[in-house]
Amino acid sequence: MNALLRWLKTPAKPSLGVRSVSRTHTGRIRTINEDRVLDRPDLGLWAVADGMGGHRAGDVAATVLIDDLTQWGECPDGETLGAAIARAHDGLRTSIGGEGGTTLVALSSGDAGAEIHWAGDSRAYLIRSGGLRQLTRDHSVVQRLLDAGLIDEAGAKAHPQASVITSALGMAADLVIDTLTPTIRSGDRLLLCSDGLSRSLGDRDATGDLPLDALADRLMTSALQRDGSDNISLVLIEFD
Repeated sequence: MNALLRWLKTPAKPSLGVRSVSRTHTGRIRTINEDRVLDRPDLGLWAVADGMGGHRAGDVAATVLIDDLTQWGECPDGETLGAAIARAHDGLRTSIGGEGGTTLVALSSGDAGAEIHWAGDSRAYLIRSGGLRQLTRDHSVVQRLLDAGLIDEAGAKAHPQASVITSALGMAADLVIDTLTPTIRSGDRLLLCSDGLSRSLGDRDATGDLPLDALADRLMTSALQRDGSDNISLVLIEFD
């Protein structure tokens, strides 16, 4: 963790340009895609929402959340992204009544810097100098077991409760939204993704110097070939 913190504090260059691409796929088994993505470099706003499987309105929850965040990005009116997410959570609880929920990982970037907000097991990764580093920590039963030293990484992947999360928008009132403010420098790439991608993501999947579109295609293809049992979504953001 200390090494990661030192890595994130590398000084950034000002006035970075940005471009992004996104992908989403139903997967090889499911018939409905409950994932939703937000890819708005013009707003400096990106997100992946994973509607909770097994809940009747998971796809609705993810759609409503992304629509709310888009409206916030187009007219923030002084409200912070964290406040907008909390407000969206309250709205989902009112409109869907706990019958649907969604995880979220969202990135905003502007003159004040970058912020990542997340709830659940959708993740953010930093790709720098060919290395892939996970920035977020899942809100999940398995993560709690890992933190307590009761299982290792191998056990986590095979754990029967691997899909059980402990925080999601639209569900329990005691929502946990974590925030990270990474320092971004020229050449960095950020990957936002649902667990349909992260569960089979390898340390070397982001190596090489592929163009952004080609890297997005490679990540999607690899996830489908290695697993594909869930919806798969990703957003890749590159800073110049």
